Amino acid sequence: MPAEECLICKAPLEYLVQDEVMECALCHKKERSKTRCVKGHYVCSDCHTQGMDSIFGLCLAETSSDPIAILRRMMDLPFCHMHGPEHHVMVGAALLTAYRNAGGRLDLEQALREIYSRGKAVPGGACGFWGACGAGISAGQFFAIATESTPLARQPWGLSNQMTAKALDRIGRAGGPRCCKRDSFLSILAAVDFAREHLGVEMTRTIPVCSYSIRNGQCLGKDCPFSPLRRKKPTVAFLCVHNSCRSQMAEALGRALAEDVFISCSAGTHPGKEINPDAVRLMKQTYGIDMAQTQYNKPLSQLPPVDIVVTMGCNVQCPSLPCSHREDWGLEDPSGKEDGAFLAVMKQIEEKVLDLKHRIQTGRLE
Repeated sequence: MPAEECLICKAPLEYLVQDEVMECALCHKKERSKTRCVKGHYVCSDCHTQGMDSIFGLCLAETSSDPIAILRRMMDLPFCHMHGPEHHVMVGAALLTAYRNAGGRLDLEQALREIYSRGKAVPGGACGFWGACGAGISAGQFFAIATESTPLARQPWGLSNQMTAKALDRIGRAGGPRCCKRDSFLSILAAVDFAREHLGVEMTRTIPVCSYSIRNGQCLGKDCPFSPLRRKKPTVAFLCVHNSCRSQMAEALGRALAEDVFISCSAGTHPGKEINPDAVRLMKQTYGIDMAQTQYNKPLSQLPPVDIVVTMGCNVQCPSLPCSHREDWGLEDPSGKEDGAFLAVMKQIEEKVLDLKHRIQTGRLE
């Protein structure tokens, strides 16, 4: 996928020092602007953000309290480009939605209309021309809407301005040139922290791993705080009761299929004495992996610090096992059944390991 610049011809953009009258290549409206591509194409903000009203349906149907996850779903919609003023609305919309879902009190539909109106008033290029990135401003607008701030308010007015300052400080410290994805992520993370501190609302805080760099001709690479080049491999713990069948197969397939992305281990709440012989036999026949030589039953106490916990489907509760992400795979235990049951579960595990690998690689672990 090539880097995204001009929406008409994909040529690089140029930013002028002074406004010039330009004609939109799509709707032919004439207005003053500083931004066009090197071949002279100009696209107005209205045309650039056409289709952005689709965020209303997405946000109103959301149940997540993770604004990063919500934002990334918006970024996958057809209207969203690599860069552009749509981010000035999306940041606030994702925050308002997650805030409501985390227990914050507001009329979401009305709040979304407000952020849409306010965010669209911030033009593209504000980060460079105003010295105030629209994504950071959007975080401040979120806080102002959530607290019903007005120019005559006291505490909400002060806090909303502090919120914008917090977001802009993080954006400024990351440095230029602009990246609407990076700046949106930084703004949201600042807002999650600020809302927890000042409003007592705990939105889910996820640190994304960027999957957009190939579309950004000015990507900072490893200097970006969300670059996958900066991330260590996470440790994934596969858990079940006896650590004798499903979790052992998941550990083995994790090592075989995803060793380049995450570290695999497994354990049980009440580990058995040996790995299921049928699982050992069929894993060796199917994948050439001899679990009897490389793995053994382990209690939770033998696990290293883990980042991700995956339970196999036995409702294992591990409150003493800290992690940043937990999910359950809902797998049937094939122990005592015919080979076909084992092979079916092994295939499910293979697919789920590859899916987990992909989600970690693309920063979409939700």
